[in-house]
Amino acid sequence: MNILVTGGLGFIGTNFIRYVLEKRPAWRVTNLDKMTYCGNPANHTGLETDRRYQFVHGDICDTKLVSDLLTPSIDAVIHFAAETHVDRSLVAAEDFTRTNITGTVSLLECARRVRLERFVHISTDEVYGANRVGASAEIDPLRATVGNPYAITKEAGDKLAQSYWLHPYHVPVTIIRPSNNFGPFQYPEKFIPLAITNALDDKPIPVYGDGLQVRDWLYVEDNCEAILAALEKGKPGEIYNVGGYVFRDYTNKEVAERIVDHLHKDRRLITHVGDRAHHDRRYSLSYKKLTEQTGWEPKTPLLLGLEKTIEWYRQNRTWWEPITTGAFKQWYEQQYKAL
Repeated sequence: MNILVTGGLGFIGTNFIRYVLEKRPAWRVTNLDKMTYCGNPANHTGLETDRRYQFVHGDICDTKLVSDLLTPSIDAVIHFAAETHVDRSLVAAEDFTRTNITGTVSLLECARRVRLERFVHISTDEVYGANRVGASAEIDPLRATVGNPYAITKEAGDKLAQSYWLHPYHVPVTIIRPSNNFGPFQYPEKFIPLAITNALDDKPIPVYGDGLQVRDWLYVEDNCEAILAALEKGKPGEIYNVGGYVFRDYTNKEVAERIVDHLHKDRRLITHVGDRAHHDRRYSLSYKKLTEQTGWEPKTPLLLGLEKTIEWYRQNRTWWEPITTGAFKQWYEQQYKAL
């Protein structure tokens, strides 16, 4: 199979490409990435000489470029490209609108002109909004939190993708809604890699509000396996949730404590800062549908995934230390003024 991956220099895209090239040696991958601030070329070090892999620097909003890439030889599109950081969406909503909505339409418009086996649109659990108890299922209404441009634009992208499955377009769209991913290659603005890298350097670990927010943590390799399962065994027109291997709810404060304890650091590094505007309290997903249709289940418990992730960042300082200077440093200092 020949696949076009969008946003393949980002966190999940990077892990997915590496996973596919390892697990499906006969496949070929074209990676289209705009190389924004979190699209790190170092993510694919070692792949440059792999004949199965091709990198194209470009924007998904460039319809001509996308059309040129979507040749008859491409069997499927895996659409990761998106602006994803809620904090940034609160100050740069126009970037999220352009990429998450306009960019998705650009891809879908090009896709409807060719014969694809599948168009896999990667979404998020945040389109369901918060749930106090239980787990969101695919049949639940979408209630992305007003005031969160990330979630709102992803919900809009989902609805557009669904519309292209219907008459008259008939693009074979499958929507994947994963919960919060974590693991190697994640840009350190996100909670878990930020906590790890700060702890490694004995810096304060910012935790919003009381730290009692809950997320359904999903180890990124489990998510890659789920996406591949949906691509190969799922059905066009379907939506699949991908949740993590969680025995109970872990609060953000508890996750930070586990990281600090694993590194034998002082828990006083955990520093509570003012809460984020419109901060959803809890997310949880039911992935029963994906399991029933494909046999997929998450394999990595949260605490094991944390240990793997901590060790990756400990052993790969040369990857993340350059990121924490320059523009990232300026953003961090602005975001966490109290530290």
